[in-house]
Amino acid sequence: MFGRLGRFVVHNPWKVIVGWIVAAVALVALGPSLSSVTNDNQSSFLPHKYESVQAKDALDKAFPSASGQTATIVVRPVSDGATLSQADQKKITDLAATVTGDKVAGIAGVQAGQVAPKQTSQLMFAKLVADQGDQKASSDAVKALRADLAAKLNGSGLKAEVTGDAAMGLDTQDSSNKATSIVMMATLLLIIVLMGFIFRGVIAVLLPILSVFLVMMVSQPVIALMSKAFGLHVQSFLEIMLVVVLFGIGTDYIVFLLFRLRERLRAGDTIEEAVVTTVERVGEAIASAAAAVIIAFSALALATFKAFTSLGPALAIAVFVMLLAGLTLVPALMVKLGTKIFWPGKKWRRIPSAGPARRAGNLVGAKPLAVTLVSFVIMAGLAIGAVGFKADYDQQAQLPANVESTKAIKDMQAGGFPQGATAATDVIVTATDGKPLDKAALEQYAQRVGAASPEMGGVMPFPARDGKPAQNVAYNADGTAAHIQVLTKDSPFAAKAMSAVNGPLKNLAHSAAPAGSTALVGGATAALSDIQAANSRDLSVILPVAAALIFLVLALQLRALVAPLYLMVAVGLGYAGTLGASVLMFQNLQGKPGMMFMLPVMVYLFVVAIGTDYNILMISRLREEAREGNPPRRAAALAVEHAGPSVASAGLILAGTFASLMLGGLAMMQQIGFAVSVGISIAAFLMSMFLVPAFTALIGDKAWWPGHKMVGGNAHGGEPPVGHYDEDMVGAGVR
Repeated sequence: MFGRLGRFVVHNPWKVIVGWIVAAVALVALGPSLSSVTNDNQSSFLPHKYESVQAKDALDKAFPSASGQTATIVVRPVSDGATLSQADQKKITDLAATVTGDKVAGIAGVQAGQVAPKQTSQLMFAKLVADQGDQKASSDAVKALRADLAAKLNGSGLKAEVTGDAAMGLDTQDSSNKATSIVMMATLLLIIVLMGFIFRGVIAVLLPILSVFLVMMVSQPVIALMSKAFGLHVQSFLEIMLVVVLFGIGTDYIVFLLFRLRERLRAGDTIEEAVVTTVERVGEAIASAAAAVIIAFSALALATFKAFTSLGPALAIAVFVMLLAGLTLVPALMVKLGTKIFWPGKKWRRIPSAGPARRAGNLVGAKPLAVTLVSFVIMAGLAIGAVGFKADYDQQAQLPANVESTKAIKDMQAGGFPQGATAATDVIVTATDGKPLDKAALEQYAQRVGAASPEMGGVMPFPARDGKPAQNVAYNADGTAAHIQVLTKDSPFAAKAMSAVNGPLKNLAHSAAPAGSTALVGGATAALSDIQAANSRDLSVILPVAAALIFLVLALQLRALVAPLYLMVAVGLGYAGTLGASVLMFQNLQGKPGMMFMLPVMVYLFVVAIGTDYNILMISRLREEAREGNPPRRAAALAVEHAGPSVASAGLILAGTFASLMLGGLAMMQQIGFAVSVGISIAAFLMSMFLVPAFTALIGDKAWWPGHKMVGGNAHGGEPPVGHYDEDMVGAGVR
């Protein structure tokens, strides 16, 4: 099949190239943008079975005017540490009315709120028109509100800062956009330097950059179309992930293709013959590797947390498009460019001398037991650290310290407000008998839930309005539903707050609800508790399913059952080792309270899925060497010697690409960048280069059961000397 595809591309290179260009231009011009389907409100990703979602629905039904989002505005003197005078407080009250009268786009109204206990700031609350699921509308409203407040307070001696879910979503998106630019530049620089060093050719450097840009032009509108068709929303960091995944995987595939192309040209093939052979022999390995990645990504569709449900398939689409480009667009460009692809370098003409790959192969072939044990001990040692992994759901902690929403939270804390004032927890009480609720009982109930545990910071009064004083409980028109806002002392996104809301507050809210009523607990903190439960459930389902499907891909490709089995064990060990190294870095060395809750899924996506590529490429070469009659140890030595350079080059590029995420400034990206770069390094340099070939050499013929049998010897004796050197195959990669 891959041979026929290679011949089609060789005979129709211009048709292939033009077809890709036309598809990219048409999709960009006519298709939706990726930003049109992004949404960073995590609670909107939960299914209805969770209490926080039910609470939101109950709140929307009983208090239609309270639906949507609220932005918290912190107004303080320009001078740090100064207190608000009575005149300042009057200005703030008047400001709320003035901004409401301005009818700022996306803002339904603004109300003045409490003065800080230390008199250093005062709160205002802006009601947004947009629902929580409409990220773009809420972000535009926050931008307009910030601009209007800045204009109104100019020269007044006061300043306003907007925070809350919508504002943090906007700041997260802006920070992600800046991070994307930084990551893009760092990634391009890394690819230019490494590809230039490996191939010494200008066009060889530009080939992955231009190819991946074209793939991004095609894949982003396709992802947006699929998201709209199935009603999915993806988080804003998907764009960064696409940059890293496509440049990382795309460059990997192109590296494998270029290594084989160079080998065939050295052997005397014409460019057409070399491209056909390259697609035929490398195509199967690349397709199998891509299939493993696509399956792993697609398995996220089984998640109940919709952020995963959309993220996985979106990345799977991008990888599939990259695979198509790797098997069609890139070979077509190779045909038209010919040997100019390596210009001005002349290295491609010369047979290289044996280097580190041969020495590594000799070591693996000569001492497979020692190599296996050392590799296993290193990975197991790192894996032990995974036991200490703690998930962190603190959205505030993920933001840079210099963004407005973070500054506002710090000013609130400085004034003595509980941190929970940025995102109060909602308690919604509904009458079960249709009769009005007992207001006296509700007042007592509100005081009790506000002090449900030492982590709770009391009740936030609803602002005075329409001549009515501030009150702890708000009622709907017929008095059959009540709304109470409870504050947490710590950040509403911190682990302590989540435990307090999910435990003592929920228990008391449910059990102490006045007679004839029922209570639901919602809000951001409650939603995060539900996300935590959903995340645990999703990992317990996704990881086994993905492992089974990847095992099936390996079994079909290798026509064996034993080798895929220990490959999956190695991959699992690599996964645990990656999490363990991350725990050591961030929790032990940096003293972080935990790591972003999505990190285990990110490691699964990019280490288990993508890291399996290198095992597939190495085990494919091991199988080929065995089929050619080489005994196990010699086959392992030759596989490392020949496939090692391409695996090492690809692993270095991919690990470096993900490491660039650490330059983005977002804590979430720094953790993902570190974890995945370490995981890819483990997969490429420890598992693929040493553990997998060494263990394969140890067990001999059994690795290929029930399929191919090796015929040149066994793992325990009768071996020809290792270190056989075939000059034409050095650095050739997989066949």
